[in-house]
Amino acid sequence: MTSLRRAIAFAALLAAPLLHGQAIEFESGGLHYQTLSRDGLTVMFAPLPQQIRNYVILQVAVSNGSQSARMVRPEDFRFVRQDGRVLRAVPPRQVVQGFLDRASRNDVIRMVTLYEMGLYGMSRFRSTSGYEQRRQQALAEVSNPRLKAAASASAIVLVPVRLQPGESTDGAVFFDVPEKKLGDGRLVATVGEQVFEFRIGADDHPGALIRRP
Repeated sequence: MTSLRRAIAFAALLAAPLLHGQAIEFESGGLHYQTLSRDGLTVMFAPLPQQIRNYVILQVAVSNGSQSARMVRPEDFRFVRQDGRVLRAVPPRQVVQGFLDRASRNDVIRMVTLYEMGLYGMSRFRSTSGYEQRRQQALAEVSNPRLKAAASASAIVLVPVRLQPGESTDGAVFFDVPEKKLGDGRLVATVGEQVFEFRIGADDHPGALIRRP
């Protein structure tokens, strides 16, 4: 079993006795994760420690341990601020186009480094349809250095994927936040009919920090 899948399974096991709505927290690869499980589905995320341009970036992983296929889409992630304002995840095409039009090579390198810091911190992690598979495919298809920058960005972005039972994926979800931080609020992810809700920034968020799986 891969390290990510072991981490997700471990988190799901710990989450089983918790009350509905509670999240488990743990540290891995220098990042601070929260995870929730619902009917065999497990969603976990960690904020990347630095902002790239106006983007606050969350590393997201989803594992389908249910008995049926489930669709995972970046647009199904939203952040609800305490004042009720809702931030929607930026569509993947817009993220990639923005990096192609405006981002420097250093921006892309920094983003890739931050993402891989957490991803490869899970020593034997390999999802079935995640960043590493997308990166290899994207870089094999382009030769222009400028396009390679966009290809690297596109590989990191969480893209729509239909997960069959036993499959998992990972990717980055981008929020356009000029003020440079999400602030206090709730991250809400909807996968099929299941709703996963996490508190961000609050001092009294549920879940107790546990050590890296």
